[in-house]
Amino acid sequence: MKREKDSGRVRATDAPRMPVRFTALDWFALAFGLFLGLAIVKFGNPVILESKITPPASAGEFWWYAWPPRWSLWLLVPLTLAGAGLAMIHRSRWPGSRWLWVLPMVWFGWQLVAALHTIDGTLTTTTLWQLGGSCAGYFLGALVLGSDRGLRLLLIGLLAGFTFCLVQAVKQKLFEFPAERQMLLESERAGWTNLPPEVILEWKQNHAIITTNGVDIANPVILAKYTKGRVHGTMVYPNALAGVVLLLFPIATVLAFTGTRKFRPATRALAIAITLFLGGAGMFWTGSKSGWLIAVALGGLWLFRLRWPMRAKWAMLALLLIAGLVVFGIRFRNYFASGATSVSARLDYWRAASQIAWQNPAFGTGPGTFQHPYARLKRPEAEMARLVHNDYLEQFSDSGFISGITYLSWIGLLVWTLAKRTWNLENPICFALFIGVVGWFGQGLSEFGLYVPALAWSAFTLAGCLLKLTGNQFDNKPARD
Repeated sequence: MKREKDSGRVRATDAPRMPVRFTALDWFALAFGLFLGLAIVKFGNPVILESKITPPASAGEFWWYAWPPRWSLWLLVPLTLAGAGLAMIHRSRWPGSRWLWVLPMVWFGWQLVAALHTIDGTLTTTTLWQLGGSCAGYFLGALVLGSDRGLRLLLIGLLAGFTFCLVQAVKQKLFEFPAERQMLLESERAGWTNLPPEVILEWKQNHAIITTNGVDIANPVILAKYTKGRVHGTMVYPNALAGVVLLLFPIATVLAFTGTRKFRPATRALAIAITLFLGGAGMFWTGSKSGWLIAVALGGLWLFRLRWPMRAKWAMLALLLIAGLVVFGIRFRNYFASGATSVSARLDYWRAASQIAWQNPAFGTGPGTFQHPYARLKRPEAEMARLVHNDYLEQFSDSGFISGITYLSWIGLLVWTLAKRTWNLENPICFALFIGVVGWFGQGLSEFGLYVPALAWSAFTLAGCLLKLTGNQFDNKPARD
């Protein structure tokens, strides 16, 4: 403590602040957040595509291309072991109903049992460590990472990866897709004579160039993709990017508003504007129908948290729904005019998955193996699929009724518990996390995010963190008026 003379008297001045000590828990939270951020950048493909992803062969490919999903194990396994050690050292207690740890254990345990009856051991092995990583993230969030400080350190890396993903999406829409489409068309007109042989070979391998009647042409499917301009960032395809936005945009927005209060007004306005633009444009340019509808529903849920008269809330909800559906209709009018092909395709996936589940009620066909029975059951005109496009139904199809029921029960109880805890808390960060987690679980009704490391591991980690964080605050903080 400093002392100084003042009019002949000696008085104590304010003591300098001691630096905050960085504990092992802090280092772990920071490291795990960086790992999840890296997953968003590099592991945005479904694990069942492991054999289709070529390892990068140069520094440029290492930086720009996706990595094989199995590479993630080199980080996931040691981090999980380190987190388990910290949980034991600190004697972490479970922050909720025992069913919230019993159900995921039963669910994953039954995955192991179903794996013994699989029709494809390679796919099942790959799927098991993906599902195991989801459970690991959930338990680490609930036992190690779920504190105010731990969450903020976790979000540093996670939101950095999210930002990189959104920047890539904006680049695709504004620069890359128009330029690549134009180059394909010009090269086709020039007879491909303006391209080096190695570029032509790479484009053929990526199916940008196809051969028809002995003539190389620009792939019409690729040209249509560039014309539509549906962005995917670092994810496998646009709907997966929509899942990332649903999960992380709410917490990113809250932090942009609450974390910049000490900034200069111009700097704060710029930070908020960039956040809103990246997230809003990213979602809009994905062209995700289910993502848009879920986002509108989450906006309505947020409205009912406001301290407004109930009549005003219902009026605003009506306006939100009308505006959202009008924009939805305008945005996707061409899609519906062409027959809503993705809806009919999903209905066929779900029909086949239901049939597979009824035919194999105990063990399914093995985790991650939907593509094999679907190739036999699909309608001739239906598009081939490797996953059900419904995370819940896939549990029944791949691993039997015990797997499906336990997964549904786990997620349902988890969402219900988090809803009860967060609704009346004066904590915008908790509610933003809740909105994101609910949005992602909702998208699981029409997508396969459970099988994408970047999505599932991030979502379940945040769900575990929120379970712990709200377990503390639910008991100690006053409710909202």
